[in-house]
Amino acid sequence: MTMNPADFRAAMSHHPTAVCVITTTTSEGEAVGMTVGTFTSVSLDPPLVGFFPDKKSTSWPRIAQTGRFCVNLLAENQEEVCRTFARQGPDKFTDVVHRFSEHGLPLVDGAVAHIECSIHSVAEAGDHFLVLGEVDAMTIGRSASPLIFHKGTYAQVAPTARQVA
Repeated sequence: MTMNPADFRAAMSHHPTAVCVITTTTSEGEAVGMTVGTFTSVSLDPPLVGFFPDKKSTSWPRIAQTGRFCVNLLAENQEEVCRTFARQGPDKFTDVVHRFSEHGLPLVDGAVAHIECSIHSVAEAGDHFLVLGEVDAMTIGRSASPLIFHKGTYAQVAPTARQVA
């Protein structure tokens, strides 16, 4: 069966994804970052997370080279931060308020959480890479809903009346 990429994308748009910015600092001290909408928790023991950078990304090779990264889980009001890190080019941090962790990784201010990782493994996955990161440190940034991408647009989490225990 031949799958039409546009039809596949349309069908998958019904699955909401959290929007994150993956950041690192190069050996030259330059902050590098990229937006991903493919972040997921993978394992509790050991604690692993994963994301899927596009093979055409110009930021991913620079992040991969460092062997470490930080997942900045964006809050619902950080759409502009998402757009900034989704574009090509240098100086993505110029207008984004951030600080550095004790491990030297850029932390985007206002994010819901920061998850600092060492690269555990990278595998080819079609036109993307599957990156697994072993969690080294994490902090909860603030109590806010995450920025979501759903059906081709940004969205917010709407709690249901029933809580899951």
